[in-house]
Parts: sequence; structure tokens; C-alpha cells
Amino acid sequence: MIRKTLLIVGVLATAMVATLLLSAGAPGSSATPPQAASAEVKVDNFSFGPATLTVAVGTTVTWTNRDDIPHTVVSTDKVFKSKVLDTDEKFSFTFTKAGTYPYFCSIHPKMTGSVVVQ
Repeated sequence: MIRKTLLIVGVLATAMVATLLLSAGAPGSSATPPQAASAEVKVDNFSFGPATLTVAVGTTVTWTNRDDIPHTVVSTDKVFKSKVLDTDEKFSFTFTKAGTYPYFCSIHPKMTGSVVVQ
């Protein structure tokens, strides 16, 4: 009887440990959340580089003006719009929906680029 009781206690303890280990990575647990994705676009020499950037939904894209003159980053469908960016200033936007987002510099409209969100 004692041996049977010890066996049952051992099985229950093993099951409890397994449950705790499995739930450690479950949603809502105290596990470290994944890092948010990020990407960069350089504004230089009257161009956006890369001209076309492909990212995942949830990615934050940061444009940095490396040119000696001011530029803007404005989506053609008015989803995002930066202020005028002087040298070394940045603008960031987080893409929450899939799609293609063409943009341009409103000061120099021939400067164009696009972000493809998948």
C-alpha cells in the first residue's frame, strides 16, 4: 500500500513539473516577449536607400536624413507623414497592416520609395 501511494505521488509530482515547464513559454506567462522588428532607410544624395523595402507586419521603419539638405517622408495615400527632417534627424512609422506603401519627399517629389509589408 505504501509502495502504491509513493508511486502515485511520484507520478503526480512528475505531471506537475511537466505542466509547469510547458506553461513557462505559454502566452500570458512571464516569458520574455519577442523583440519588435525594425528596419532602416537612409535618405542621402536625393534618394531613399533602399528604394524598396520589404518588411513583416508590425515592423517599425526608421528613415534617417544623411543628406546636407532637408527632406520629408510622405506616403502617397496619407498613411504617414514626417516633419521636415534636417541632417541626422529621424522619422519612424510602425506598419500594422500588409500592403504596399509608396512614399516620396514633398520638397523633392522625384525622390520616391516604397515599403512592402507582408
